[in-house]
Amino acid sequence: MTEYHEKWEEIPAATRDEHRALKSLQEELEAVDWYNQRAAVTADASLRAVLEHNRNEEMEHAAMLMEWLRRHMTGWDEHLETYLFTEGAIDEIEEQEKAGAEASDGGPSGASASLGLGGMKGDD
Repeated sequence: MTEYHEKWEEIPAATRDEHRALKSLQEELEAVDWYNQRAAVTADASLRAVLEHNRNEEMEHAAMLMEWLRRHMTGWDEHLETYLFTEGAIDEIEEQEKAGAEASDGGPSGASASLGLGGMKGDD
């Protein structure tokens, strides 16, 4: 992502901004990694505290960029909603979500006998 792969003048302004955000996110993540490694190996507790503080600032910057991407670049919202702040095996979330969608649609994995009309006795 260090350069454009298409002619700059042909790339829409919104796509150029997305590139800027993606490149900045990459740089912030690299900085998190660098500070994290340095903090992990230093024997000086006061230096470790400074490095951890700097690492956490870079995490904040990365999170801000991810939120900007979520708001502006198609697809991020859907994927972040699927995977962030979930429990269980990350590699199984997509399959679980698909199974849940099929079940609610009466699809193959969860065909339901209910028509979704509610009970006839009025006690629902």
